[in-house]
Amino acid sequence: MKKALSMLLTASVLGSLSLSMVGCGSSAATPTNDSSVSNEASESSNGATESNDSSETPASDETQSSGYELALVTDIGTIDDKSFNQGAWEGVEKYATENNKTYKYYQPTEKTTAAYVNTISLAIEGGAKVVVCPGYLFEPAVFEVQDTYPDIKFILLDGEPHNEDYSEYRTNDNVCPILYQEDQAGFLAGYAVVKDGYTKLGFMGGMAVPAVMRYGYGFVQGAELAATEMNVTDLEVKYHYTGGFNATPEVQAMAASWYQSGTEVIFGCGGAVGNSVMSAAEAGSGKVIGVDVDQSPESDTVISSAMKQLAISVYDVIGDYYEGNFPGKETLTMDVTTDGVGLPMSTSKFSTFTQADYDAIYAKLVSGEIKTLTDADVASATELPVTNVTVSVIE
Repeated sequence: MKKALSMLLTASVLGSLSLSMVGCGSSAATPTNDSSVSNEASESSNGATESNDSSETPASDETQSSGYELALVTDIGTIDDKSFNQGAWEGVEKYATENNKTYKYYQPTEKTTAAYVNTISLAIEGGAKVVVCPGYLFEPAVFEVQDTYPDIKFILLDGEPHNEDYSEYRTNDNVCPILYQEDQAGFLAGYAVVKDGYTKLGFMGGMAVPAVMRYGYGFVQGAELAATEMNVTDLEVKYHYTGGFNATPEVQAMAASWYQSGTEVIFGCGGAVGNSVMSAAEAGSGKVIGVDVDQSPESDTVISSAMKQLAISVYDVIGDYYEGNFPGKETLTMDVTTDGVGLPMSTSKFSTFTQADYDAIYAKLVSGEIKTLTDADVASATELPVTNVTVSVIE
């Protein structure tokens, strides 16, 4: 993946975002509509939700017989979560619209492996040849369906297939797991905000799962390096896991209290958790770092976002499938060497941190001059070897 492709795809996705949310089943040439589903989201008997918009024109006979060959099954979030699900969906949508493929998303009604398996089955019954599963919650479900549907391809983001009790990990040749080095994206965000003059920081993650932990650990380490380079010795990071990925009054209240006590920037890391942080920032003149995708359109308080190139990852692997080169059985790791993570500098609102500054620190990560610690190295943010940063974990 090249940076030029990244910029092109990002611009394209942002430009078409409003269109992407019109309906969940589409075809590039002829938009499709499933007449068996009402205009409202309808719950199927197997624990999944399909959603269609009746404003779309009816499907052609060919589309009705072949169904929707590209599918995405959401995790516990929604397709327009402005984060992980949406980022993955944008990759599906872009490939489908550019290549005249039918596509649709499906939303489970509950957070269980059984519901995920049933929803994946529903997508396959609907004609899916490739199913995108965004998030580690799909690991046991994909472990199961990879055997049930050997002719279907699965793209598993942020995870690798394993059984329910973690006693067996196995990736068949019809599954492509994609992992990201969130620690590098978090590192770049922490480094940038301190270089931009902020010294009172916060990290508000969702659940303490590996991806969220890596984001947070990287954020602290980036802040530490910038503070060291600038001889700043009183840098503070408040650190908290909310326990979920939803926007709640409790999360907003905690973020508001942080801003009121002097915190300048909070990294809202965990789906809709960021929305609560943004609401608090808007009320209290605070700043926010977004997560997973460029969240600057969501609020003027977002000064940058620690991004995974989710859309590009999905787009490229779908392309590999249609070219006969599906990278099954191997785990792809997207990092700075593949332009798989980073900050959206074109929309970032830094005052003094420049593109040249970003390119310089990015190059050091690429070369290996700078290495980040992850959840495989330390169990808690307080165990990170920092001297210029005081990390206060708030339970």
